[in-house]
Amino acid sequence: MSVEYRSRTRSVVSQIFIPLRLLILVTVVATLSSNLSAQPGIHVEGLPAHKEAGWTQWRGPKRDSISDEKGLLQSWPQGGPKQLWVREGLGIGYSSPIISGSSIYITADIKEQLIIFCLDLNGKLKWKASNGRSWQRSYPGARASCILDRGRLYNMNGHGRVTCLNAKDGSEKWSVSIIERFDARPITWGYSECMLIDGDNLIVTPCGKKASMAALSLDTGKTLWTAAPIPGDTASYSSPLLFTHGGIRYIITCSSDHVFSVNADTGKLLWSISRPSKYRAVSCTPTYIGKGRVFISSAYNRLGELYQVDVADGKVAAKSLWLCDMNNLTGGTIYLNGLLYGSGYRSRKGLHIIDAGTGKTRFHTRKYDTGPMTYADGRFYCLSERGIMRLLEPTAAGLKSQGSFRLVRHEQKVRDAWAHPVIWNGRLYLRYHDRLYCYKII
Repeated sequence: MSVEYRSRTRSVVSQIFIPLRLLILVTVVATLSSNLSAQPGIHVEGLPAHKEAGWTQWRGPKRDSISDEKGLLQSWPQGGPKQLWVREGLGIGYSSPIISGSSIYITADIKEQLIIFCLDLNGKLKWKASNGRSWQRSYPGARASCILDRGRLYNMNGHGRVTCLNAKDGSEKWSVSIIERFDARPITWGYSECMLIDGDNLIVTPCGKKASMAALSLDTGKTLWTAAPIPGDTASYSSPLLFTHGGIRYIITCSSDHVFSVNADTGKLLWSISRPSKYRAVSCTPTYIGKGRVFISSAYNRLGELYQVDVADGKVAAKSLWLCDMNNLTGGTIYLNGLLYGSGYRSRKGLHIIDAGTGKTRFHTRKYDTGPMTYADGRFYCLSERGIMRLLEPTAAGLKSQGSFRLVRHEQKVRDAWAHPVIWNGRLYLRYHDRLYCYKII
């Protein structure tokens, strides 16, 4: 074999196998990165996605009300998209459904009991189970959505009773009263926390004398860690958010009078900042906008506020960066491409777009009512608290309507359509008290 032939052969082999080795290396790195990001204790920057496939927790995979589905209708015909079915008789409730595989889980108060329903994808009943007493005081109805993990379903009722159910048949595995265990006080409008799962930990926020926040074992309900109490505070109506920044995994939420953060790995209370609100009405889940910045909102006498969380001189601290003119109460906010989208309350009603860098208002209109929203495939799905569903396109000028329909009948006086829209597998799910509606949006 000639030297020239051997040289050419080596060149051809190199052209084939070097790119192949690079491809294998890239694939391995990508796989490892994906696996690591799903492991508790592994510090991957940003918001972690819940490892269960589907819309299996409050506000979706990353608790940010953003769906990654594509190919959805970009505009609706007159009267809205096609309704596939409606399930009636669900009782009273403000909670949104969660979806996994062929099952939909939703809570409602019926007479003296909080009932968890499991429906199939056609709205037919598979099973139902109870999670203790219903909430019959001010604004009666079920509050919190369920969360699913490894075949088990978790929910908290308005009285602070936490239950773990077998997701296949609704049989109860364990239950805990966070009021009794952590010496907490009932709150005016009932516990409303949509609990968070982190690895094998179920995160609850009792804000009692024994703990501001705690991690329970998913298997047994046993307490695994507690965060120090915040004296004088009670629980709020907010739900916690988990994010990683600067090598630390934070869980951030609000009590009645503070915004605070806990180390997700140890349970140590890292910091708290006073943020009192009239009537202690703090309901909005925190919104993460990256680089350790978190947006917090409540209504009445408080404005929306951006906090910077970081480590300085070896200590974790947070500071306020700006205040904005949006005071979101129940509808939640969404961060997208440098902007915060949400709705205001009372004197600031209507939809707002806020510059996340400065806190300045980019857009505000009362044309579209206050209410919860979800984002998917270039469109915002906004449910007015008065019962009107809108498809809105974000543009340089603000928000442009691409269709709407009335979810709730004209003759009903509606002020409390507060359940957040859910999008999964080309379907839109909307809830108004005893009815769950399903629409085709592809």
